[in-house]
Amino acid sequence: MLSKDRPSARQRIEAALMHANGFGVLTGFEAARRYGLQNVPPDRSVHLLIPEKHRVNSAKFALVERTIHMPTTRVIDGIPVAATARAVLDGVRRIRELDPVRALLIEAVESGHCTTPELMGELDSGSKRGTALPRAVLKEISSNIKSVPEAIATSVWKRAGLPPAEHNVKIYDLRGNYIAMPDEWCDEVGLAWEVDSFDFHFKKADFAKTLDRNNRYAAAGIVVVQTLPSRLRAEPEAVVAELRSAFRAASCRPRPNVVVVRQNRAA
Repeated sequence: MLSKDRPSARQRIEAALMHANGFGVLTGFEAARRYGLQNVPPDRSVHLLIPEKHRVNSAKFALVERTIHMPTTRVIDGIPVAATARAVLDGVRRIRELDPVRALLIEAVESGHCTTPELMGELDSGSKRGTALPRAVLKEISSNIKSVPEAIATSVWKRAGLPPAEHNVKIYDLRGNYIAMPDEWCDEVGLAWEVDSFDFHFKKADFAKTLDRNNRYAAAGIVVVQTLPSRLRAEPEAVVAELRSAFRAASCRPRPNVVVVRQNRAA
């Protein structure tokens, strides 16, 4: 650098690669950013992998990790980068907060950058250090959870002690007319739970879609609970009480004559 400006991400990466004497492969959160992922924690370290036989120590923002399992790499804008599954896992196994792990792994899978089996394969073949949270999140993803609010909602549902619910199944009436795809569906009593974002439903067109959806629920005789994502954390016990009350109400009438279509999640 020829100025006193704060180094850019690219400058930090190039400095770290020079520090690793040309043996380094970028991994972790900075690598995830190279793939265009958005839900990346604001960590400014540059995590590099080098072959186990080389001796290069970490220094300042350059985190150098020796490994016998060097990853498959891609060159992105001149930078050697670990494959997406390895990169995101190398990042999340170093943090202890559940929601950031959820957000990044769900985005990596939903965006098509890697698959759940690829992520599980990386976890099984590498170090077991820091893998408990990623394993728990991958279990959630395998059950068709597609967002952090859905994952939190699943925890709240379990806290309510209600029969198991399914995620993102499609509901149709007996004539084949589409009703909705609720965030959670309790088939035993025909209870739908929608975790509705205020930001989404505040828009005029989206609000109209929500009203149409709720009218279809009502016409089919489905009991539906609507919850703002913020309440899952701020008022979990109140949400639990609402779910239990709705379940009791749904149990007091015959299950609606609706058809559930379950989709196999793509690997």
